[in-house]
Amino acid sequence: MKANVHSVESCGTVDGPGLRFVIFLQGCPLRCLYCHNPDTWNPQGGEEMDVNTLMAEVEAYIPYMKFSNGGVTVSGGEPLLQPDFIEALFKQCKEKGIHTTLDTAGSVIPKNIDNILELTDLVLMDIKQIDPVKHEQLTSLSNKNTLKLARKLDERNIPIWVRYVLVPTYTDRVEDLEGLHNFINTLSNVEKVDVLPYHKMGEYKWEQLGLENKLTHLAPPTDGEVEAAYERICGKKIVNI
Repeated sequence: MKANVHSVESCGTVDGPGLRFVIFLQGCPLRCLYCHNPDTWNPQGGEEMDVNTLMAEVEAYIPYMKFSNGGVTVSGGEPLLQPDFIEALFKQCKEKGIHTTLDTAGSVIPKNIDNILELTDLVLMDIKQIDPVKHEQLTSLSNKNTLKLARKLDERNIPIWVRYVLVPTYTDRVEDLEGLHNFINTLSNVEKVDVLPYHKMGEYKWEQLGLENKLTHLAPPTDGEVEAAYERICGKKIVNI
């Protein structure tokens, strides 16, 4: 089983618990205005790699994973565009006792999603915007599948960490934050919420790819704005920024 891989990170610390081997897959149907990796959009880009080759690399880091309670994370792009690969990879991970994390916006729900979830310990759920109209304006697609997947994960009692990018004027309105708060409160499986500040580090990629970046005029939110957003979403003070 092969996949188009954008890159790998052998000792990731922000894509799930502990030290993680993170595999970033190519391809994404979303066109987020704030995307910092537009080079992952093309599903035919990157390097073709097979599961066995990647697992050989993963196994070298098993001692670090076990020591730190880490594991393997598959991210993107949108990794669920290559679902058969994820299922094959996670199956080998579980056979070796490796914790598995899926980082997804849920914009596509493949036919084998139930097989994948049987092998998934944690989902990093990227909710771009809770309002369906604003979500489409921000990403080019509806958030229907995102919310559907979040509810499926709740039904299966698979823990999720919600990730929300705070983009000034696009995702920071009170009604958006309170809407997300209300949605999260309907779920029983949310272990953590991360409010991530919009940043400008990926602007050079837009320029290199000849893409029109509509957000060059925006400044990143302040730490205080991030903390205030977190409090509205979670109803408590932020524990870390």
